[in-house]
Amino acid sequence: MTVPLLKIGAVLSTMAMVTNWMSQTLPSLVGLNGTISQAGTSERSTLFQSPDEGWQVYTSAQASDGKCLCTAVIPVQGTCSRDLRSRQLRQLMEKQVQNISQSMEVLDLRTYRDLQYVRNTESLMKGLDSKLKVAAEKNLNAKSFQELKDKMTELMPLIPVLDQYKSDTRTIVQLKEEVRNLSGSLLQIQEEMGAYDYEELQQRVLVLEARLHACMQKLGCGKLTGISNPITIRASGSRFGSWMTDTMAPSSDSRVWYMDGYYKGRRVLEYRTLNDFITGQNFVQHLLPHPWAGTGHVVFNGSLYYNKYQSNIVVKYHFRSRSVVVQRSLNTAGYNNTFPYSWGGYSDIDFMVDENGLWAVYTTNQNAGNIVVSRMDPTTLEILRSWDTGYPKRSAGESFIICGTLYVTNSHLAGAKIYFAYYTNTSSYEYTDIPFHNQYSHISMLDYNPRERVLYTWNNGHQVIYNVTLFHVIKTSGEL
Repeated sequence: MTVPLLKIGAVLSTMAMVTNWMSQTLPSLVGLNGTISQAGTSERSTLFQSPDEGWQVYTSAQASDGKCLCTAVIPVQGTCSRDLRSRQLRQLMEKQVQNISQSMEVLDLRTYRDLQYVRNTESLMKGLDSKLKVAAEKNLNAKSFQELKDKMTELMPLIPVLDQYKSDTRTIVQLKEEVRNLSGSLLQIQEEMGAYDYEELQQRVLVLEARLHACMQKLGCGKLTGISNPITIRASGSRFGSWMTDTMAPSSDSRVWYMDGYYKGRRVLEYRTLNDFITGQNFVQHLLPHPWAGTGHVVFNGSLYYNKYQSNIVVKYHFRSRSVVVQRSLNTAGYNNTFPYSWGGYSDIDFMVDENGLWAVYTTNQNAGNIVVSRMDPTTLEILRSWDTGYPKRSAGESFIICGTLYVTNSHLAGAKIYFAYYTNTSSYEYTDIPFHNQYSHISMLDYNPRERVLYTWNNGHQVIYNVTLFHVIKTSGEL
């Protein structure tokens, strides 16, 4: 007869490894205040130590009258780097400790079954022992007595096995208690270190990022006070064209769309990331059913909005379905170089997107060629409201909208500046003098991206971006 023996060496080895990790980790814990405290030192570091290490200043404000200034900063990317010890702790919680617990359950089950066998064997041995005593008293025949004696002899080797089972049972009880204590200690460390599951942590970051962007839209809007020096992303294509990202996409979507030329074009290149765009790799091609006119296209919430060539028809093309979702005539709007910007290029109708949604900039004969700004329904392309700015479109180099305000440059050539601003919220305007460095001397596309708070520009075959500075006064409580 053979009896399976318990094997707990692997469990004891894993327990030793976990205990060793705890002895190395416990001396230094991550505090709840977001700083890392090293045992025996006074050094402290934060997750983001400076704007250069993961934070980006989107807007800044200056006030000469002592008003409250507000500078908004948000993480550049919606990703998070986890502490090494936090990751090790998660691995221990999810793997080693769980494996120990599972092994303990198996051992516990086996012990329970084996103890049942032990109890049965003990009962059998006691029964045989009683029968032997009775046999001795009643003088059973030699054959019957010998049978009982043989069975007893067969069971004698089980005595040390029974003792081993009893010892293993006590060891398992101790191990179960140690695992319970270990799990409690690791959970306490996890709470102190904030070692959240990666998916949970990522979801928290996305929720926070959405709240920050919502806050930026409510509080970050302001008056344009400055434009940075140009940042050249790539030199590609002809003298005229447009490039853009989706103004409504989440931060994880960094696709870039590229449209070379200003008329009759139908080929749109979609790059997977900005780095792919810079290197000219990893792109797919969309072939539009209708050619475009001008360079005033935008990508908004997964669709391309553009002006159909030789018409005042505006088109919404959905990239995923590769089809035109809706098209509508922009009644009385000039087209085919009737009312372009100063550089020409069939730039009669210019789409824009800001914090408030989709806009179209164009002009008509009825308003004598002055710029008209119209809010549009992005689903139906219906005009929701229009404003006549009074500024002649042929005198404008280019224009863009930030927070409901149309900004117009006085030229598309070198020496251009932001010369005119029209405020749709008050239906008023003013002349401005904001420097604008036109590095390559010929701008044929200029658009604001509210998601990234930058200006996208096509400048003489160069794809360029500019950061913007907005002035905004935050009223304190009780201030009228």
